[in-house]
Amino acid sequence: MTIAQAEQADQQMTQRAAADGLEFRFDLIRGGNTFDAHRLLHLAKDHGLQSEVKERLLRATFTEGLPIADQPTLMRLATEVGLPAAQVQAAMHGDAYADAVRADERQAARYGITGVPFFVADGKYAVSGAQPPEVLLQLLRRAYHETSQLTPVAVTADTNPEASCDGDSCAVD
Repeated sequence: MTIAQAEQADQQMTQRAAADGLEFRFDLIRGGNTFDAHRLLHLAKDHGLQSEVKERLLRATFTEGLPIADQPTLMRLATEVGLPAAQVQAAMHGDAYADAVRADERQAARYGITGVPFFVADGKYAVSGAQPPEVLLQLLRRAYHETSQLTPVAVTADTNPEASCDGDSCAVD
């Protein structure tokens, strides 16, 4: 991607975000290694707060220009959302969830992911880049329709005397 293409992509994302009431400030974004942020997301998942932490990290990055590669910043953001400070500190000062993040990285490599955003549905369908909602809806519908098509299997008493059928459903022991 050329510099001009990257600037155009940034502008398009900024416009899409603004249409949804979000403020993207690419001029404030600070680069850095997000490995610890991803470890923190795994901790948040254990507490049922993964979505909240992810949203807080995204706002910190894209709107506030905070350095989410910085452990003290990560610890502050995580506790703002409600994660226990002691657990956040222990995770950041140890290697908790490092294996989980490395597994995520291996999965991303298998999928061929080289950038974000990247959306995967049902482990089969993928969309790369900032896409309009219609494209994401198409991705979800395709995955849903394919996986929601169940194939009923008829079980007869002749093949299994323990089978119990009622209407269109059967229980087989």
